[in-house]
Amino acid sequence: MKSESALVIGAGIVGLSIARALAVRGHRVTVLERYDRAVGASVRNFGMIWPIGVTNGAAYERALRSRAIWQEVIDGAKLWHDPCGSLHMAYEQDEWEVLEQYAAANRSLRPCSLLDRDAALAISPALVGDNLRGALFNRDEMIVDPRQALAALPGYLHERYGVEFHWRTPVTAVESGRAHSGTRRFEADRVFVCSGPDFEQLYPQVYAAAPLTRCKLQMMRLAAQPDGFRLGSALCGGLSLVHYAGFQQAADVAPLRARYQEQFGELIELGIHVMAAQNGRGEVTIGDSHAYGHTHDPFDEQSINAKVLDYLGRFLRLPDPRVIQTWHGIYPKLTDGSSEFVAEPAPGVTIVNAIGGGGLGMTLSFGLAEEIVDGRYGAVRRAAA
Repeated sequence: MKSESALVIGAGIVGLSIARALAVRGHRVTVLERYDRAVGASVRNFGMIWPIGVTNGAAYERALRSRAIWQEVIDGAKLWHDPCGSLHMAYEQDEWEVLEQYAAANRSLRPCSLLDRDAALAISPALVGDNLRGALFNRDEMIVDPRQALAALPGYLHERYGVEFHWRTPVTAVESGRAHSGTRRFEADRVFVCSGPDFEQLYPQVYAAAPLTRCKLQMMRLAAQPDGFRLGSALCGGLSLVHYAGFQQAADVAPLRARYQEQFGELIELGIHVMAAQNGRGEVTIGDSHAYGHTHDPFDEQSINAKVLDYLGRFLRLPDPRVIQTWHGIYPKLTDGSSEFVAEPAPGVTIVNAIGGGGLGMTLSFGLAEEIVDGRYGAVRRAAA
């Protein structure tokens, strides 16, 4: 039987995940990418595969499936990775109480455990020990280098599955069975539009009616640490406890949020919560802030980075804290609480965007892609083009 052909528009993590799911199932896949390589949100993140950030149930199962696929890809493409888990520190009693509630609620569901001060410092000697009450350790989390991974994945998919890539090929129109790049035309049985924050350029009417906005976040990279110094785990300060839905599901974070609002109101207003992850070269990625709106200015605010660094100093001391890079990323964000935007604006055309509601593409894309390609995803929006 003749295999189906498919076009995937966009070579970010969402597009590559769809391309992989199709190719593994025997489809002939062509990826069209407007730039020479992926340069968007997929390379501007921590590289965290982050199951702890999602709620229990279907989202967690999707995250675990994605992690398993990541491991398969890592082994096949020989990518650096660190299955280091995550540490969430408590320096105040209300933070510790949230961690206790989370651990109790997830005792039989997730590989998490509460650690006392000395046990936390044994995992991560970079932690500030003064007033450290303890930490929650979760084993699910894994770090990849997003810049390395997104650069290597196209070659891996081509060599392993025959996926074809056309770079510097901006798609200007899509319809059932074909995509156009200026005067060039590409034909296939199915078309998947995975255009990230550039979502309005194709099917603008669909997006105009969708509950979508954009999130701008600022991030930094610190110098490679001397003498092989390692963080030991991905690290999260207390503000992350009121950011991620996984904690909000398992614990009463309202009292903690109220205290943060009083003590760190400016950080809350800027959407700042602070995390740190280390790559294979020893460099430490830190961030971030969150600003929402359809249009963002191109300028980064040094005052925001200074606030992130100041909060980072509450829980992390590094041998070399020099900032060597700063940047911002922009990703699509759903405003109605949905977990992702999947729509069919025309027969045989599927839009996939805003994974995890926005910001969890590295964690969820591989698993979601399999559900969509297999027809197991049940929340497709029948959008009129």
